[in-house]
Formats: sequence, structure tokens, C-alpha cells
Amino acid sequence: MAEGDNLVELKFRIYDGTDIGHGTYAPTTTVTALKQRLVAEWPQGKSSVPKSANDMKLIHAGKVLENGKTLGDCKVHVGGLPGGVITMHVVVQPALAKQKTDKKLEDGKKLNKCSCTIL
Repeated sequence: MAEGDNLVELKFRIYDGTDIGHGTYAPTTTVTALKQRLVAEWPQGKSSVPKSANDMKLIHAGKVLENGKTLGDCKVHVGGLPGGVITMHVVVQPALAKQKTDKKLEDGKKLNKCSCTIL
């Protein structure tokens, strides 16, 4: 089997329905490498822009793909769709938003303390 037969064609859909990163990838391509390419190709003028690969998640077949894994490890249908393009969804979650959420949870815990006094 030729090397070109194992390639998979992917595109990535962001929150507003725009497709980016369309291309052909080898099954040995890591999820981290895909994310880095998407950060580099991210369209300008969007309200949510990832600053690094850690600010986004890739979703394929309802599963969040792990950074260290390859497309083959994630069981992306390599060669399963002749002439078809696999669409993965991209979710942007900046680290700042995560920190604010964690801080709100901590503040909520502080406010929920109560005490009773019996006289």
C-alpha cells in the first residue's frame, strides 16, 4: 500500500461555522501538531482567538482528542471515507476563562459558609 493511501483529509470547524485547516494529514500526525497549525492559521477578527494549542480542544466523533496521541491512536477513520472529508470541531477555551471560573467557584465557597448560634 502506498503512503498516500493512508492519508486522511480533515477540516476543522470553529464556533461560528467557519472551516479552517483543510488539508491531508498522515495517521502519525499528533493532535498537538494539528492544534499548533490551527493556531497559526486562525482567522483574524474572531471574538475568540486561541493564544496556544492548550487553549483549544479538538472533538471527533463525540470525543475530545488528547494532545499526545496521533490520529491513528484516536481512531480517526484513516482511509474509511474514499474521497470524503472528515470534519472535526474546535472549541476555544482560553486559560483566562478557566481561571475566572475557578475563582468564581472559590468565591462561591466562601459565601456559602454559615454558622448558627444558640443563646
